[in-house]
Amino acid sequence: MKFFIALFFIFSLLAGAQAAPLPPRVLAELKKAHIPASAVGVVVREIKAGAPLIAVNAKLPMNPASTMKLLTTYAGLELLGPAYTWKTEAWLDGKLEQGVLQGDLVLKGYGDPKFTIEQFWLWLRELRARGLREIRGDLVLDRSYFELPAHDPAAFDNDPVRAYNVGPDALLLNFNTLRLRYLPDGDALKVISEPDLNGVTLDNRLVPQVAPGSTKGGCDNWDDAIRVQPDGDSVILQGGYPSVCGEREQNLSVMPHPRYVAALFRTLWQELGGALQGGAREGVAGAGAQLLSTHPSAPLSEVIRDINKFSNNVMARQLFLTLGAADGATASLPRSIEATREWLRGKGLDFPELVLENGAGLSRAERISPQHLAQLLQSAATGPLSAELVASLPILGVDGSAKKRLRDSPATGHAHLKTGTLEGVKTIAGYVRSHAGREWVLVFFINHPNAKLGQAAQDALIEWVQRRHY
Repeated sequence: MKFFIALFFIFSLLAGAQAAPLPPRVLAELKKAHIPASAVGVVVREIKAGAPLIAVNAKLPMNPASTMKLLTTYAGLELLGPAYTWKTEAWLDGKLEQGVLQGDLVLKGYGDPKFTIEQFWLWLRELRARGLREIRGDLVLDRSYFELPAHDPAAFDNDPVRAYNVGPDALLLNFNTLRLRYLPDGDALKVISEPDLNGVTLDNRLVPQVAPGSTKGGCDNWDDAIRVQPDGDSVILQGGYPSVCGEREQNLSVMPHPRYVAALFRTLWQELGGALQGGAREGVAGAGAQLLSTHPSAPLSEVIRDINKFSNNVMARQLFLTLGAADGATASLPRSIEATREWLRGKGLDFPELVLENGAGLSRAERISPQHLAQLLQSAATGPLSAELVASLPILGVDGSAKKRLRDSPATGHAHLKTGTLEGVKTIAGYVRSHAGREWVLVFFINHPNAKLGQAAQDALIEWVQRRHY
């Protein structure tokens, strides 16, 4: 008798994968948002289970938005290793005597995703300590490690100054962004730039406003009325600033990578007492150049935390390109795409619908099915590097892009979930720990013009899974 009961239970679980509908509250929230069931893809499965508990449109190729970063970071952990570091090199292309370089200083990048101002300053300080004081030649920027087509930051959404539109670069520095701080003072408005770049000026034409005015959401969208226009070495700020919102800041990209690196180098080098007599140009070190110093990045295990918790697009793109660089070859998107597919094949994962463009999810072309993303998460959860991947994901209601979701819910702190948002796309995927202590994979894609209204439905499913007592 016990045998038949156990057999019935097993068959019930297997059948339930196809029969279990979405919970009533989830359906109600989708209906309220006017999102049809045909526009969603959902998979809920226990990590150790052989079949899903819920599978809705599971095989449908869909736009995953930033949940595609789960694929990129997991591949990075396995292909490169959690201790992998990038390097940036400083080469002397000339003779160094008594602190004076009769020649060029060459900076060669290898795709470090997180080379910040602070790290750059410390590295330049090290170059000074190694005896370099004055450069009589040029600053040469070697960006040849990445083999890339020209990047148009306006191509995705016609908003080229936004930090999320920064393109990848072998010599990426400080995410190629300026942090603008807006400081209202009565009828005046001061704007300061961090860093204060050599030769770059802020032309502040902003008009302080008493109230947010027509800005939807008030101070939640305080920057809607600000227009930023790069103009050569000047950044023009126009429009209105709601002074009632107090001090605010935003990160913007207002110049090409080489111009940014050159300006920041001059600023910091002068602060350190150094001198650069020549200009800045792109190129490579000559055959007789000597290596002066190598700067290592943070390890990959730290880098993926920024990529996933804060959904950093350019960092994800840097990592994705690195996947295709092997045996000294330059990095390129075709090599990275093939390396990722080969890695999946080696794991026995067949994703024929997978479309990769940049590995960050900031794409109208990228596709993966909910079923296969869930399968990937299940594979990661049972692999040796599961702790590193899970730790990189936002904790529900606690940090990262999930910080403000379900903050007063029993599910708070019981899920590690990556979010994704584009126009017409809202996604979430990751792991949920149920009330019974079991670990569940959850994937919920929405591809529909009303996708931005679908968060309540996603949250309802998260809570439903977390409340499970079995």
